[in-house]
Amino acid sequence: MQTPNPKEQLSNMRHSLAHLLAAAVLELYPDAKRTIGPAVDNGFYFDFDFGNTKISEADLPKIEAKMREILPTWIDTTKEMLSKERALNEYPNNPYKAELINEFSPNGEELSFYKNGTYWDLCKGGHNDHPATEIAPDSFRLERVAGAYWRGDEKNQMLTRIYGLAFTTKEELDAYTIQREEAKKRDHRILGRELKLFIFSDLVGSGLPLWTPRGTFIRNKVNDYVQELRSVYNYGAVTIPHVTKNDLYKKSGHWEKYAEDLFKIETRDGHTLCMKPMNCPHHAQIYASELRSYKELPIRYSETTMVYRDEQSGELNGLSRVLSITQDDAHVFCRESQLEEEINNIWNLIETFYTTFGFTKLVPRFSRRNDDPKFKGNIEVWEKAENAIKNLLEKRASGAWIDGEGEAAFYGPKVDFMAKDAIGREHQVGTIQVDFVQPTNLELEYVNEEGLRDMPVMIHCAIAGSLERFMSVYIEHTAGNFPLWLSPTHVAIIPIAEAHHTYAQGVQKQLHDAGIRTELLQEKDGLGKKVRKVKELKTPYWLVIGDKDIEAGKVTLESRDA
Repeated sequence: MQTPNPKEQLSNMRHSLAHLLAAAVLELYPDAKRTIGPAVDNGFYFDFDFGNTKISEADLPKIEAKMREILPTWIDTTKEMLSKERALNEYPNNPYKAELINEFSPNGEELSFYKNGTYWDLCKGGHNDHPATEIAPDSFRLERVAGAYWRGDEKNQMLTRIYGLAFTTKEELDAYTIQREEAKKRDHRILGRELKLFIFSDLVGSGLPLWTPRGTFIRNKVNDYVQELRSVYNYGAVTIPHVTKNDLYKKSGHWEKYAEDLFKIETRDGHTLCMKPMNCPHHAQIYASELRSYKELPIRYSETTMVYRDEQSGELNGLSRVLSITQDDAHVFCRESQLEEEINNIWNLIETFYTTFGFTKLVPRFSRRNDDPKFKGNIEVWEKAENAIKNLLEKRASGAWIDGEGEAAFYGPKVDFMAKDAIGREHQVGTIQVDFVQPTNLELEYVNEEGLRDMPVMIHCAIAGSLERFMSVYIEHTAGNFPLWLSPTHVAIIPIAEAHHTYAQGVQKQLHDAGIRTELLQEKDGLGKKVRKVKELKTPYWLVIGDKDIEAGKVTLESRDA
């Protein structure tokens, strides 16, 4: 048997713990109906129907204790194949398991069950071979209880979901716990409100953030920096509308794959318009508006604009997942021979941008094709593109890159860049995607040296990506302590009393004339309240002006970092 890699081993361990959780629950609550229990990124969960019994987090210690009591008896994991009839008999009065069995065995196929000790369950696998010796009893902990609809459908029964955390060692579990506590302090949803950057309104709707002047200032500075970097490579700014006929997406190939994710508008003339979920087909239409010569390539378009996607309400999360997504989008139309250079140029932009914002040691992940038929286009062209990317990775990353075989987009290979934030969490922070499908579907052409028509390659490249998601990551990365150049206010000016206002206004003018962004606090609030407000907004500097300052012709400077 091939030894699984560390990531797979951890996933197997978490899956075994999900089964262990179910075994403990059934011993303590024999009438509970178990449903499903997968491994997740930080541990595992299992969903149960407890009937009229109410389970709360106060019950977790005894369930956890029962798990540790059972664990030493789970010497081996064995697999058995059961007939559909026998499988159904294993779950009397359990409609959830019956639904799964009927789905997985429509024609009476045998089903796999995994057994540990006296517990076994319908399962496709992925477990420790010997849980008793391979799972440290202090490497997991039950975390919380939540409600969850059966199969994620709000029309179905509400179940009780029990979450657990699990890592290879107690030390890793403790480190994650500390990291998560720090993450709570940095939660962008809380900081965004406290720093007066953005709000959400029930009247506007979930997933539709409203940006205040302070938040808009930061967004604009981020985008201005992206465009400044792009100007080195002569990107041409373009502008497109926010709606389009669905014919465009049918021709580009997006309609077949994404139709359910689009906001649609029926016009009085009987047309179906869509709120655009992506910009690439529109930019391709600008390219296709005239016949291009090879001498013009590469052609680079850029635009910062919103796109709209009909996400499920349960998937929305602050700025991390929204319905209106602002992309600093760009598309390059080039020849196959120009791919490596163009990707290298975009890599330069991504590396410079994220280094500026304090994200270092970007790790590229090369997502390429395998033999799956979902990957469209000419195999020879795919291979040329993948070779160009691989050559560049070997030059720039010296082999320190992640191979994502089979993870390419359906239309071409891509490079995603991974970075860690200030508390060690990993984020995907940039992507370069090569596209062969849209140039084919949209019939993009150029005239080559021989006077013949040839097809360009299209490269998708957003630097910040979604400004909303970037802001969510960056707010948490900095804990809201933005660098001076990005802070909406450089210096707050705090006169102690009304008698000091005139002098404070003179100081504000001098600072303004020197290009320093200021805020003058002339409210009647006391000094303590004004200082507290400035600190809560994490303003980099503030000046307190009183009688002695006016007499001396000076000011007292305070810093958030002092």
